[in-house]
Amino acid sequence: MKSEVNIMMHAQEKVNSIPSKRKRVGILGGGFNPIHMGHLIMADQVCHQLALDSFFLMPSYESPHVDKKETIDSNERVQMLKLATEDNPKLGIELAEINRKGKSYTYDTMKNLIEANPDTDYYFIIGGDMIEYLPKWYKIDELMKMIQFVGVERVGSSKETPYPIIWVDLPLIEISSSDIRKKIASNCSAKYFLPENVLNYIHKKGLYQNGVQ
Repeated sequence: MKSEVNIMMHAQEKVNSIPSKRKRVGILGGGFNPIHMGHLIMADQVCHQLALDSFFLMPSYESPHVDKKETIDSNERVQMLKLATEDNPKLGIELAEINRKGKSYTYDTMKNLIEANPDTDYYFIIGGDMIEYLPKWYKIDELMKMIQFVGVERVGSSKETPYPIIWVDLPLIEISSSDIRKKIASNCSAKYFLPENVLNYIHKKGLYQNGVQ
């Protein structure tokens, strides 16, 4: 009986020693002010082309840019993200920077996420126009060891970089949140630029009506 127990314990130890399948998760950060079809197509296409387990849209709490612009409350942006992703089981929302508040560096955010999810490999998506700025990112060399950057081509962007970037080909969709805000403030149609339920939410709440950027 004792030997049988030992055999079972040994077998369990072997099972426990087998590394579990690591999760592959995509991250797209931004203001999402508001979320639009370009964001969603990018997230969905990268998720499927790289065979990721899931993909998270990660809204920033405060714009990292130097010039101060009036923006809508982060709670409104999060609500629009929830509406935009509710019909896609692969897409979700990561609220790490919203919960932290203030400005967040990608290095600090991803370090915290990796520590909280040690069984996950993160794929961080950036537009091709951001590639040339990577050397200026906070602790970029350490960040490169932590995550895999995925580049999405943009018009006029260059693929030349000393960093290991995975490039993904996507249909060119020139939609920007700033253009949508201007259309809404000018009482122009923004239909098809963003999900209908998000557009309905914007009109219902009266968002961007007074030119709030």
